[in-house]
Amino acid sequence: MAPLLRVSDLQTHYFSFGGTRVVKAVDGVSFTLEEGETIGLVGESGCGKTTTCLSVVGLLPPAARVVGGSIEFAGEELTTKRPREMRRIRGRQIAMILQDPMASLNPLFSIYWQVAEPAYHHQGMRGRSLLKRVRDLLRAVRIASPEVRMREYPHQMSGGMRQRVVGAIAMAGGPKLIIADEPTTNLDVTIQAQYLEVLKDIQQQSGVALIFVTHNLGIVAKMCDKMAVMYAGKIVEHGAVRDLFRDPKHPYTQALLGSMPKLGSKEPLFAIPGQPPNLAQLPSGCAFQPRCVHAMPRCAMQEPDDRRIGPNWTAKCWLVDQQAKGQYASATA
Repeated sequence: MAPLLRVSDLQTHYFSFGGTRVVKAVDGVSFTLEEGETIGLVGESGCGKTTTCLSVVGLLPPAARVVGGSIEFAGEELTTKRPREMRRIRGRQIAMILQDPMASLNPLFSIYWQVAEPAYHHQGMRGRSLLKRVRDLLRAVRIASPEVRMREYPHQMSGGMRQRVVGAIAMAGGPKLIIADEPTTNLDVTIQAQYLEVLKDIQQQSGVALIFVTHNLGIVAKMCDKMAVMYAGKIVEHGAVRDLFRDPKHPYTQALLGSMPKLGSKEPLFAIPGQPPNLAQLPSGCAFQPRCVHAMPRCAMQEPDDRRIGPNWTAKCWLVDQQAKGQYASATA
């Protein structure tokens, strides 16, 4: 059975005015997502996570375009869809939750009309059935007194409640896939935990698949079935969350996990040296090698391709070959 979403060798580039400069924001990204499954896209800012998601929903800015690869959703190729066709898919089959809820909510319209709009357009609901749908959605995202709240406006709600409303809007069209682009960044820890529980409840009730973009590996451990670690526009390690947390193979994944605070640990946190590269001027070989504590001469000369570790586990690193030969210790000494 084909997966719900299959992204294959996706290449999305940004072009300067006149096309004299090209930034490879997404460069050969591949992953799959099954129905009801959750994948976490993680990595530092500027690594291509959001551009990957915007490519899937067809909402790239004017300077960017998909130049290669495939995005297959529910058996349909999205990269060849016209804008009008993508508008029928967005909201109805694929929805997106943005980091800033105020970027999604219109201050001039009531909460009722903003939640009702996708159900009105995509599901043809009217009258009492639409009113009930809005009330049920607000109740599903744990907004108390939905009959009162639906008459309010975004400025009358807290940040956490606005983010829940955005979640209700995402669910209103009955999508098969929700893309959540760092939806908890602006929330305090308590509200963040509550919001994650809301997303989990929604997924269990509806069977919707989730792409979760985040910097927070703790959220990935809580929410995701598998994880794709991105660096400089590429996925450098991809596999089940339990595998990558237990025994990460790529030095970048190891560094990210090493920078996580651990309860009760007195060891200092690991700081990744240097800065992420300029995507318009990438170093030769592996893009991570200038910052990698395990870099070998080969890393600066030749970029590794995906090295298979398990059935659904890959990493772009020459050290995987060394590990397979039992030489990892000598290579990293």
